[in-house]
Amino acid sequence: MSETVVVRRASAKWTGTLAGGEGRLSLQSSGALKGAPVSWVSRTGRPTGLTSPEELLAAAHAACFAMALSHTISEMGGEPEELEVEAACSFDQENLEISGVELVVRGSAGNLGSLREAAERAEGLCPVSNALRGNARISLTVHEV
Repeated sequence: MSETVVVRRASAKWTGTLAGGEGRLSLQSSGALKGAPVSWVSRTGRPTGLTSPEELLAAAHAACFAMALSHTISEMGGEPEELEVEAACSFDQENLEISGVELVVRGSAGNLGSLREAAERAEGLCPVSNALRGNARISLTVHEV
């Protein structure tokens, strides 16, 4: 494996049927999350304290996009200030697929001026966006503050 490739690991353990069972997931590389409960109901109904693959994907996308946006603002000559990225991942129950992710960005590009231009460039650089593109619709809304 190349020295430039970094691998991160997570695990999940599932017990029971899809509809009636439940699982636990852990982030093995960081240990930041251990034994987090997950269930089919948390995907298709109310989360009630349990997470879902879609929520985890939304978290990963929001964090990745915030990093890509900060980098893009810097590359364009601006100074990234506080950036907030919310991601909403949609699960199509009928087709059993992730149908889209809606990214909402709030912040300022500082002396750069246009946060929108930086966000549009960042969407093309974000590794999670790149992994999803072509498989799920990605929308981007930018609010400059």
